[in-house]
Amino acid sequence: MHPHKILKVSAPQAHLQDLISGELGISRILAQILINRGIKSPQEAEGFLHPKLADLGDPFSFLHMSRAIKLIHNARESKEKVMVFSDYDVDGLTALALLKDALAKIGIQAEHYLPHRIKEGYGLTKDIAQLAKKRGIKLLITADCGTNSHIQIKELRQRGIEVIVTDHHEPSTKEPSSASSIINPKTKDSGYPFRDLAGVGVAYKLAQALSGKDLAEDLDLVALGTIADVVPLTGENRIIAKFGLERLSRTSRPGLQALIKSSRLKTRNINSTFVSFIIGPRLNASGRMDTAETSLLLLLSKDLKDAQELAGIIEGHNRLRQKVEGKIMEEALALIAEDVNFKEQKVIVLAGEDWHQGVLGIVASKLADRFYRPTILISKTGQLCKGSGRSINNFHLFQALLECAGLLDNFGGHAHAAGLTVARDNIALLKERINDLADKRLLLEDLLPVLNVDMELGLGDIDMSLAEELELLEPFGTANPEAQFFTRNLKLKGEAQVLGRDTLKFWVSDGQFTCPVIGFGKGILKESLLQAGSIDLVYTPKIDHWLEESSVILEIKDIFFR
Repeated sequence: MHPHKILKVSAPQAHLQDLISGELGISRILAQILINRGIKSPQEAEGFLHPKLADLGDPFSFLHMSRAIKLIHNARESKEKVMVFSDYDVDGLTALALLKDALAKIGIQAEHYLPHRIKEGYGLTKDIAQLAKKRGIKLLITADCGTNSHIQIKELRQRGIEVIVTDHHEPSTKEPSSASSIINPKTKDSGYPFRDLAGVGVAYKLAQALSGKDLAEDLDLVALGTIADVVPLTGENRIIAKFGLERLSRTSRPGLQALIKSSRLKTRNINSTFVSFIIGPRLNASGRMDTAETSLLLLLSKDLKDAQELAGIIEGHNRLRQKVEGKIMEEALALIAEDVNFKEQKVIVLAGEDWHQGVLGIVASKLADRFYRPTILISKTGQLCKGSGRSINNFHLFQALLECAGLLDNFGGHAHAAGLTVARDNIALLKERINDLADKRLLLEDLLPVLNVDMELGLGDIDMSLAEELELLEPFGTANPEAQFFTRNLKLKGEAQVLGRDTLKFWVSDGQFTCPVIGFGKGILKESLLQAGSIDLVYTPKIDHWLEESSVILEIKDIFFR
């Protein structure tokens, strides 16, 4: 935990609380949480708590959808060759698997192309037009990429190849695309009312339009890519995630069955946390350490025995990824201890010899979380070095790199994440320049993480009814985090225990009510807890199913000792 945090408790809105709780028959606490998530009416609250598949958007709301469907049908009727070009992350892989299946169902056995994460990088490769022409491709469909590949798409069109872009990334310029059809909710003229679909969500819309059905059976794939890509789990994404997780928990896809089993997930109820921290990273591991083709083959597998073999290979890639990641983290922390002066440097810029480029983003993210500073890690390989950066709330990383463009060979990204290529001789200059920019833009308080709390409660407000209500908020993710509450001046009651896996368990009392508390990975706090006169606790109430009896337990998010 970061030693200093800014505690931010959402302002209560009593009138709206009363209105929503009264009309829906829910507690005022749940009503306030919904308000904190941007809900402004009982109707919106009802839709959030009880999403329906029928509320999924019409795929033909995309203004270019009819054109895309016509191009695909023309290709089928003319027996023309079709290629799907995808990104190598989980979002791109699930979108590719979904589109290949959708095309196969109408009689098109599409080829595909997956770029290599390290050798080729993100987006349409510079020689894709030549490659497509050589293979006789007449229609190319992108999955989770293509919006900003203007040069490549223009060349493809000049060679007589139609291009359908399915993507969800922000356009980087106002330059119109040369694509035959562009299906992206973030383009100015998309026509689609919900702009936060993941790449696989956009591919799902194309598949729906192609089949004329809702394709609810494909929501396991769509939810997997959507959650893994950390898009907001609100609006249509919430519907996809909720019903998709239910599908994923009982999936009929041999590849997903094998992956869930090899991940040692013992529960049949797959939630968003399992996708984010267990399933998603494994699917990404092959692309990071070798080739994403292994994960794609797993998703497309029709045979359980083959799927189990592929899942085993992926497990090996994941173990290797963890080992390499741990080594780079260790070296990065040593460099921070040796070279980083936090009083003078607001951005961490580190470079290491031959650091594996496939895991730089993961390590940068962990360091940014740990030190709450924008962090850029660069692998020194030859004269041109590749790097990956992650940022914090108040520092727009892409904009900062834009202002350092003269020092960079190439870069791309958005506010919180970016990739770059920089000459070895320019690394020190980049470090100096980006820290100069940060010094002008970041105040000291910007370098303190904010701990968002939904409400301040007393222990008497917490019961089984509230814990059950909170489960209606699932699935959790970006824009819909788990509810967090704050209670002051609690006293330790009885003896605190450290259980297996460094789990801290104890009881607290406010003098009138007593509650059990659990903190996973927080055993190190036992001595501080014993010495404190009282504590302020940030927590989430959970239902504890122990020995077939259910009770409420407070799961620690943070502790402030007094």
